[in-house]
Amino acid sequence: MIKVIMHGCNGRMGQTITGLLANDTEARIVAGVDMVDCRDNGYPVFTSLAECNVEADVIIDFASAKAVDALLDYSVERQIPVVLCTTGLSNEQLLHVEEASKKVAVLKSGNMSLGINTIQKLVAQAAKVLAPAGFDVEIVEKHHNQKLDAPSGTAIMLADSVNEAMDNQYHYVYDRSQVRQIRDSKEIGISAVRGGSIVGDHDVIFAGKDEVITISHMAYSRAIFGNGAIAAAKFLAGKEAGYYNMGHVIDAK
Repeated sequence: MIKVIMHGCNGRMGQTITGLLANDTEARIVAGVDMVDCRDNGYPVFTSLAECNVEADVIIDFASAKAVDALLDYSVERQIPVVLCTTGLSNEQLLHVEEASKKVAVLKSGNMSLGINTIQKLVAQAAKVLAPAGFDVEIVEKHHNQKLDAPSGTAIMLADSVNEAMDNQYHYVYDRSQVRQIRDSKEIGISAVRGGSIVGDHDVIFAGKDEVITISHMAYSRAIFGNGAIAAAKFLAGKEAGYYNMGHVIDAK
């Protein structure tokens, strides 16, 4: 049985994963960490990582960017692999992730959905065919009105997949209202919509002359992210130090 620490256990995703793991036969939550201890989760909850001395095989993180540095230090010190699901990290924090991964197993993804990580591969393949043929690339993402970061980590992840497939020829444009000029052929436009209770929609648009191809993903519940994080945790438990992503989880299935 894989023992999990749920970092951010009383947030929306923390509670989703708590529910999903309640009846799981392969993994269980042995402790939670959250600044707000407001409910009975069926496992001990600590208000800080420093207080958490429970033995565990892996940490699942769905907290906030400001808590990531302390989490990485804790993971390295305790030698507990961490599934890092928090988005909106600064460049300095991304460097911290890389450094930590040299000492402990770290799995980071802009989106934990198995579906999103599958279309990530599809858009890379499409870019290799369509971009040389003159197709422009645009990404539109939609999320609920409580999401803090924009554009989403998933949108950037998808843009990176296209860019890497094309040997990093592209630059990203986030707000065309600030740039009054004709679109450059080597740019990827990324647009963010915030409203209502949208869980997460992403469209990667390849627009060519007289035809448009759109690769879309729509999330109808947070359970898809929770199931992906759980699959990642099961994959990561016991792994040696290294920088992993959801592609490794998919390839291992």
